[in-house]
Amino acid sequence: MKKTIKLIIRHIVLALLALFWLIPIIWLVVTSFSAHKGLATNNFFPKQWSFDNYVQLLTRPDTVCNFPAWFKNSMIIGVACCIISTIFVLMVAYAMSCMRFKARKPLMSFMIILGMFPGVLSMIAVYFVLREMGLTDSLLGLIMIYSAGSGMGYLICKGFFDTIPISLRESAKLEGASEFTIFTRIVIPLSKPIIVYTVINSFLAPWMDFVMARLMIKSKNPADWTVAIGLFNMLQKTLISEYFSVFCAGGVVVAIPISILFVIMQKFYVEGITGGAVKG
Repeated sequence: MKKTIKLIIRHIVLALLALFWLIPIIWLVVTSFSAHKGLATNNFFPKQWSFDNYVQLLTRPDTVCNFPAWFKNSMIIGVACCIISTIFVLMVAYAMSCMRFKARKPLMSFMIILGMFPGVLSMIAVYFVLREMGLTDSLLGLIMIYSAGSGMGYLICKGFFDTIPISLRESAKLEGASEFTIFTRIVIPLSKPIIVYTVINSFLAPWMDFVMARLMIKSKNPADWTVAIGLFNMLQKTLISEYFSVFCAGGVVVAIPISILFVIMQKFYVEGITGGAVKG
């Protein structure tokens, strides 16, 4: 009886927490279907419903809202960083897990300590370096920023590689296989969960980032912005009365690729996290 009561209380608490977490998301979704363009705080649900916000967002770009261009820019950055960062992380993790060389452990410790410092501390220095290279206000500059230091996030991937039996690699070496062959023909095929985990994380970082993108993109042309910059711009005092519902529609559309990615790859994502946590 006591166990049943505890279980009921636990589920009630979890349901309340889930409700509190879902309320802002539900409000964002229902507001995106509101016929009123401005911010309406008196009613949770719209008095009049409309799909016009999505139609305007996707088919009627203007000088304020050019969502198709924002989405394209963010997708280019996200896909490019996803590919580059995944390759970097997997290679660094393999080197730290499966290869032995001088200064390996000090290098690992240094990378972990360096990763503890917030990335915003280097923002100004990075900006001035890229400005001298002429890469501000460009997608290439953002791709370089998001991808360059991605290899330092190798730790979880290394933990997964540590679980792969050493005997497989040793057998391959006895057969004359190179490190590259072992990496591509043995380790990678056995590492689907951690690869999925790495791919999702590598895509999410640039897709959701606002601070670095806002620092690097100074262009006044809305077609040059990313989704994060464009949606934030719609919340200005002079624009919010006409674009808030459109902003909510943009928030819903932005969440769709991420949601689909998680739903499809959830199983592998969880396996990647748990497998990478076995060893450090």
